[in-house]
Amino acid sequence: MTAVFVVLRIVAVLAIGAAVVGQIVTSLAFWQSQGLTDIGFRLTNFFSFFTIESNVAATVVLVMAVGLTLMKQSPMWFSVLRAVVTTFMVTTGIVYNLLLRGIELPQGATLEWSNEILHLWGPLYVLADWIFAPGRHRLEWKHIGTIIAFPMVWAVYTLVRGPLTFDSVTGGAWYPYPFLNPDLSANGYLSVAFYVILIAAVIGLTGAGVIRLSRTSVGQRGARSE
Repeated sequence: MTAVFVVLRIVAVLAIGAAVVGQIVTSLAFWQSQGLTDIGFRLTNFFSFFTIESNVAATVVLVMAVGLTLMKQSPMWFSVLRAVVTTFMVTTGIVYNLLLRGIELPQGATLEWSNEILHLWGPLYVLADWIFAPGRHRLEWKHIGTIIAFPMVWAVYTLVRGPLTFDSVTGGAWYPYPFLNPDLSANGYLSVAFYVILIAAVIGLTGAGVIRLSRTSVGQRGARSE
């Protein structure tokens, strides 16, 4: 079982990594074709997507998981880190497929196969890895605070940065997702507040579900406390 997940994790790393790089290359080509020269601004925007940040984090954690497995180590802190990334990836999948599928996001031309890996297959694999891969620890409910910390910081960063930016393409402020842009929302910041609360609830419930899964016997085989 352990060897199987080492292979699966390597495949997932290659797939998710290729999806991120593929979308960067596609976006760069699109921006250049449009004659845009503010590449630094657009790359900052690219890495301000919660989807991209979650998938990059998942790639790093899966690489770490391979290394720790080969060293036959499974520290408690790593289970917490896996829980955090699992929550982010599952939330990415839920929010995109419920709210954003079919909507063109402001990243340049979308690379379809990359889009599916980042928003569907990547989250599904990371969830399956959390459930079935050996070495996972039983987490305490207090870890929900660790799980929701980064999304709260990301939301503040996004809402503070947005009004300070100017996108020459749209002629207005830049936000990664349309439901966070008060200029595009029917009731301005009231609508934005509704979606922020909704997504916070999704993240909190997802995190609770991830912790609950850690308290089942599946996947706990081989866990160590170092």
